[in-house]
Amino acid sequence: MKSLTDDGLISPLKFHDHFIKALPGDPEMSNYRRGVYGACYSFVKPAKASSPNLIAYSTELANDLGLKPEFCNSPLFTGLFSGNIILDGMKPYASCYGGHQFGTWAGQLGDGRCINLGELETQNGQMLSVQIKGSGPTPYSRMGDGFAVLRSSIREFLASEAMYHLGVPTTRALSIIQTGNSVVRDLLYDGNPRLEPGAIVCRTATSFVRFGHFELYAARGDIECLKRLADYTIIHQFPHLGAPSSDIYTQWFFEICERTARLIAEWKRVGFVHGVMNTDNMAITGDTIDYGPFGWLDQYDENWTPNLSDNSVKRYRFRFQVEIAKWNLFQLARAISPLVKAPEELLNGLDLFSHRVENTWHQLLAKKLGVTLGGTDSDTSFCEELFNILQSLRIDMTVFFRKLAELEVDRTQHNRAVLLAPLKPAFYDSASFSEEDWCRLDSWVRTYVKKVQVSEMSNQQRIALMNRSNPKFILRNYLAQQAIEKAESGDFSMVMTLAEVLRNPYEEQHSFESLSEKQPENFRKASGNCALSCSS
Repeated sequence: MKSLTDDGLISPLKFHDHFIKALPGDPEMSNYRRGVYGACYSFVKPAKASSPNLIAYSTELANDLGLKPEFCNSPLFTGLFSGNIILDGMKPYASCYGGHQFGTWAGQLGDGRCINLGELETQNGQMLSVQIKGSGPTPYSRMGDGFAVLRSSIREFLASEAMYHLGVPTTRALSIIQTGNSVVRDLLYDGNPRLEPGAIVCRTATSFVRFGHFELYAARGDIECLKRLADYTIIHQFPHLGAPSSDIYTQWFFEICERTARLIAEWKRVGFVHGVMNTDNMAITGDTIDYGPFGWLDQYDENWTPNLSDNSVKRYRFRFQVEIAKWNLFQLARAISPLVKAPEELLNGLDLFSHRVENTWHQLLAKKLGVTLGGTDSDTSFCEELFNILQSLRIDMTVFFRKLAELEVDRTQHNRAVLLAPLKPAFYDSASFSEEDWCRLDSWVRTYVKKVQVSEMSNQQRIALMNRSNPKFILRNYLAQQAIEKAESGDFSMVMTLAEVLRNPYEEQHSFESLSEKQPENFRKASGNCALSCSS
């Protein structure tokens, strides 16, 4: 079914409105900042972009939605996903939620810069929620203006598509559009605001419902909204569980724990650090959501956080992501406990999470190493020693695991220099390695070689498995920053190049070899390369 725009143009898109039909809405139609009670959303119209310009779109996602290239490159597509054109039947809205931010209850938050356009059906029958980020103020904007800048929009567009192709559960970006408007931002919160180019990302998900949605209603004692949203979520995103009931709510929570466990284990596999794991940034479906200050590990540092706002406490550093996810799940359990007859049973979901994240990570690590890990004490020591070495010698995680597949494991007589040669591209400062460091690394590698030699896999099978598990290309912060700086001067070529390369992160792509290398020394301290602010 095709839809008409106000200008009489034909669109192939048909938006659905399941969310707003099923849930109570805010009766106040004026768009001003306020507390919203007894409602799950507020209707709001996107602000007009003065001269929207399409920078890029995801060809795969567009194809999933049945959108042809000629439509995606049309003014109608740009108008729709900049918020300038509203199709007949579309009812844009912002949703209401709360959350814990950096461990502290923040009360009502809500979609302060995101406006939901509705749901679109993919060609395989899956329903995707669609929202545009950076399209102006909503009742939930608080002190913000509701807009987004080009740099953060580029990062989200590239990161979400990179994560999808890495095989990590994530929201996805359909398009990024420059608005033609300027936005004032204080990038480093140092009292030096400046004008930046504005942009809008259109992103999709099976659901944008967050832990914080349920927390807000529970904190307010609004059991009606709590139950209606839980029922809606189960019916639409977890239909295999059956009709909502006390027992089903418990099973639902257990599945959320399992999905979250898989998500965190996958983050560990690729060295991803979310940076802002507030409960309002945790999706109920177990997807990565809200790409703010994030990053992939360059030199391995389990205490690294990409968030300048978290630099002192480092609550959301790499090694704490498992613990933080469990803490967030506990807050969700508290929120939905009024819906179950035996709320203490929800705590079993936290034990399930711990068990699943450990087992999943164990399986993923075995694939990354291309060996069998039986869970023995010696295997545990072997793995712990690896990460201790990566940490103490500041070795590049992504390059190390990828190059590990290149070891000549059939020649144990190699001297140290020859044996370790394939790994050298992962070393940031090998000149500072002591003799003890080299001996320690050599010892671990020789133990690894022995494990490979007794494996039932052939060497070719090992290499293939490792290269499917260890990406060659990730969205390193310094690459994203280079693309942003070029884009801010009107050159989007690097954005397009990165988008293309990141579609095949496990392939060699020899023409783009330089994009797989460790972070250059001259980028390691610059703003935007080592850490980022929440300013977007």
